[in-house]
Amino acid sequence: MSKGCRYNGMLEQCRKLAAAYSFVEVYPIGSSVLGRPIMALRCGRGPKQIHMNASFHANEWITSALLMRFVSELAHSYRTGEKLGGAEVSELCCETTLWAVPMVNPDGVELVQGGLDTVPPPYQASLLRMNGGLDDFSGWKANIRGVDLNDQFPAYWEEERKRRGVEGPGPRDYPGLYPLSEPEAAAMAALTERVRFEAVVALHTQGREIYWNYRDFEPPQSEELARRLGAVSGYAPIKLSGSDAGYKDWFIQNYRLPGFTVEAGYGENPLPIAAFESIYAELRPLLVESLRL
Repeated sequence: MSKGCRYNGMLEQCRKLAAAYSFVEVYPIGSSVLGRPIMALRCGRGPKQIHMNASFHANEWITSALLMRFVSELAHSYRTGEKLGGAEVSELCCETTLWAVPMVNPDGVELVQGGLDTVPPPYQASLLRMNGGLDDFSGWKANIRGVDLNDQFPAYWEEERKRRGVEGPGPRDYPGLYPLSEPEAAAMAALTERVRFEAVVALHTQGREIYWNYRDFEPPQSEELARRLGAVSGYAPIKLSGSDAGYKDWFIQNYRLPGFTVEAGYGENPLPIAAFESIYAELRPLLVESLRL
């Protein structure tokens, strides 16, 4: 999956992976506003549960393609015994189970890449209105109801709402009427509460940075772990302030465990698919190292 990432193509690749590799199991964890199932791939049998997700933001859809490529390579290496980024995958996945959610925001991803034709007619007028009358949705970050899914989590949500100052739905930065109002965010929270991950990695674009802290709720080892991820990728570990209500913020606050937002690539969103291979070359060792967290 390196030539774009549409929802149906992602679903088909999930099915093929599950059919080809007993190592991979696929589960729906919820549905989007428009009823598209949100899929999780479970890879490995180890007792340590690690989570990765992609495409919280619609115009960052390239992250879905990146994560699907990683899962595909992980499964292939597990079956063939080949190393992945220098790692013995069979050993790694006897210790670790990866839960990957490659497309948190399927309605938004489809809107960005396919336009209004991907949306039922009742939603088209409201989307045009939210988008200032423009039919170019390539910069849209939100879900189909104009809510930013990464401003939806109950981690100082009220502070984020005040900081954003966005009073209604739109292409970006509107945190919704209340935390977890959107089914996509609620599905992610429910999965996290059910599985109890030991660390999470949320893939975004862009900036080649790793955000590892949240209001001093993070455990002491988080900074050193971020340095490890930065050392293998060339990405800069950043101690971030002035941001709340994100998925990794909520995870860190709720569980006091390591959580990371990885801003992959560099440029202007949406990053071009032509940059996929160079971004993946940097990202793959970071994802491999994440399985060792």
